[in-house]
Amino acid sequence: MRFVVISDTHGLHAHVNVPPGDVLVHAGDFTGHSTLSEVQDFLSWFGSRSGFAAKILVPGNHDRLFETHWDLVSALIPKEITCLNDQGCQVGDLHIWGSPVSPRFFNWAFNRDRGTAIARHWEMIPDATDVLITHCPAHGILDRTFDGVAVGCVDLRRRIESLRLKAHFCGHIHAGYGRTTLQNTIMVNAAICDDSYRPVRAPMVVDL
Repeated sequence: MRFVVISDTHGLHAHVNVPPGDVLVHAGDFTGHSTLSEVQDFLSWFGSRSGFAAKILVPGNHDRLFETHWDLVSALIPKEITCLNDQGCQVGDLHIWGSPVSPRFFNWAFNRDRGTAIARHWEMIPDATDVLITHCPAHGILDRTFDGVAVGCVDLRRRIESLRLKAHFCGHIHAGYGRTTLQNTIMVNAAICDDSYRPVRAPMVVDL
């Protein structure tokens, strides 16, 4: 099954050349300021990508309307898009879990304090999960800022190491764009925008 993964498009999704695949994933920060018009424009674009059996969306820290006005935005989500907020879904034989939370940083959307507050979200991830989608990266994995500081979540990494994931998809840290492995798990940071918020990166393609 071919996953096409993007993240951190920040309202510039029209510049993204989406290759063909089976599952299209956006790992959060699809808006810049989370205005209603931004949300509507993105959902229209994301929902109209053709050829995918499933389209999965996880909000990020910029997507504040999805935290503060869920009833409003959920009514706008097209039926062909699955939006995960500490929730799971199944595509074929693959069990997928998504969470928008990230360690607290200037009190953005879905921010949680490090330690117990954020760890309880990772404890919700079912043991049988095959593909995990979080907005934030795990500590030490594709999480270094432009000045080299590792800012990923320690508790998320601990939970990932306890699972038998096939893949973990994230974004959030623009400078962390890339792909690696951790204990046979494919680890991807699919941030499309660079640190200057230019949509210059290509989508990540992962075959599972």
